[in-house]
Amino acid sequence: MNLLKIVLAVGLAVVSVAVKAEEIVVYRSPTCGCCEKWLAHLQTDGFTIKDNVTNDVNAIKTKHGVTPKLASCHTATINGYVVEGHVPVDDIKKMLKTKPEIVGIAVPGMPVGTPGMEMGGKKEQYDVVSFDSKGNTQLFNSYKGN
Repeated sequence: MNLLKIVLAVGLAVVSVAVKAEEIVVYRSPTCGCCEKWLAHLQTDGFTIKDNVTNDVNAIKTKHGVTPKLASCHTATINGYVVEGHVPVDDIKKMLKTKPEIVGIAVPGMPVGTPGMEMGGKKEQYDVVSFDSKGNTQLFNSYKGN
């Protein structure tokens, strides 16, 4: 009976670690409504949010190597990576799982149809790009428009 209790306890500990939410630290402007929608997208998928409202988001972008060509309305960090803009949760999870040697991933601008930028059924084509410390980018994922 004691062996069964140990096995159950270990099993429960493994499950509780597996479902522990990832914390993402977000920096956003106090006037941005789409950022709040993106945060809701993350929370729905189990992320824990540390929401930092600031009037100087550009300073955060500069600090984390986000160039003007990569910029969007909010910047986030998670497990040593930068997430810029309206990046879908699945791409964040992919980055965290594969642990590529990059600074982070970004959806430059504010394309219609990205998480937080939903406008009915309309969706623009957009790319998620990875970027390194020199500002070099590579395609990370691509989404079709309609």
